[in-house]
Amino acid sequence: MEAILSYFGTYTPAADGAIASFKFEYLTTLGFAAIVIFVGRWIVAHSAPLRKYAIPAPVVSGLLLSILVSIIKGTGVIGLSFDTAVIQDLCQNIFFLCVGFGFSLSMIKKAGGKLCLMIAVAACFLITMQDIVGVLVGNVMGMHPLLALQCSSASMSGGVGTASAFGPIFEKMGATDATTVGVAAGTLGNIMGSLIGGPVAAFLISRHHLKSNPNDKPEAAATDKVTELNNGRMISMFALVMLLAALGMPIYCLLDNIPLIEMPKFIGCLFAGAIARNVMEACHIRFYVPEVDALEHMFLELYLALVLMTIDITKLAPVAGQMGVVLLAQAVLMALFAIFISFNMFGRDYGAAVMAAGNAGWGCGSGPNAVANEKAVMDQYGWHNIAWVLYPSFAVIIDDIYNPIFLSVFSNFV
Repeated sequence: MEAILSYFGTYTPAADGAIASFKFEYLTTLGFAAIVIFVGRWIVAHSAPLRKYAIPAPVVSGLLLSILVSIIKGTGVIGLSFDTAVIQDLCQNIFFLCVGFGFSLSMIKKAGGKLCLMIAVAACFLITMQDIVGVLVGNVMGMHPLLALQCSSASMSGGVGTASAFGPIFEKMGATDATTVGVAAGTLGNIMGSLIGGPVAAFLISRHHLKSNPNDKPEAAATDKVTELNNGRMISMFALVMLLAALGMPIYCLLDNIPLIEMPKFIGCLFAGAIARNVMEACHIRFYVPEVDALEHMFLELYLALVLMTIDITKLAPVAGQMGVVLLAQAVLMALFAIFISFNMFGRDYGAAVMAAGNAGWGCGSGPNAVANEKAVMDQYGWHNIAWVLYPSFAVIIDDIYNPIFLSVFSNFV
């Protein structure tokens, strides 16, 4: 039996009080991810409330699978896990590279310098407010201020990556289990961001009677012709994407070695995509937007499925209590910030509502959450090109520069 199971993963018998475990190998893991995508799309297609509030499909089914796996583990039957590390990293980096490839100078000119400035100011203001609110609420709860910071911008705007990076630093400063708390908070933040964004946008769209511009369409559909994907062009664009991902590594190396700044790898890929797009346009080198657009959406869906289906809810139990109160305060802050600050700063129009959903995504989780929220909103209410191409990537860049610097200074202050 063990010989047969070895084809599908690695089985570890129960020992020393620990239950037996089984880790699915990567192809079987991809099969589960495919099921998550199919089931999520079916559930959303048959649920008017989920469509109305623009909840991303992989979030729904991914959470259901993670709950099922956690129940199986919690009852002591067996601990199930998935081999996602390399695939998840690949999906995230390729996705952001494709997002960066849509980031042309012409888009910046069309959006205007004022909107870019407002996005930057709002991002820095949110990060600052998250840390102030987190420390104040944590202080009322008797929580160590550095653990409260781990439940604030470190894990909210920064996500699991930033929380993991600052965990050892805070532990050396006296905050026991800061890494565990930060990772748990970042995990819950991903869920919060996915659930807050859609309802926030739906509320704003309904309250202000907003509508999308029917002439505002994805770049790949701008000609009003049915997009036809071509095998040769797809292979060329996929090869280009892989080459640019490799070229993103030296960019990541340079950025990550800036003192006091902790950069995620995907920022290098995002810059590589943006630089390549503008160089190719300036040099009149031919490229194919529909194929890059298709790759972008495929890798986003797969990334979200892998992230949500592998959340280990059982690890959140020991760090509930105080952390839960701080995170609740962060969720309320994020919703109010998106409705009353982001929406007004971004122009009070349909695009501002879409960007408010994106703000809730990265403000409580990660860049892919922002994009997933915006895509779910636009699938339901209509397209907005600037919100899709400009906002998530630009806001995440500002976050990745300002957040580590502010955390470093503020943590020494508290």
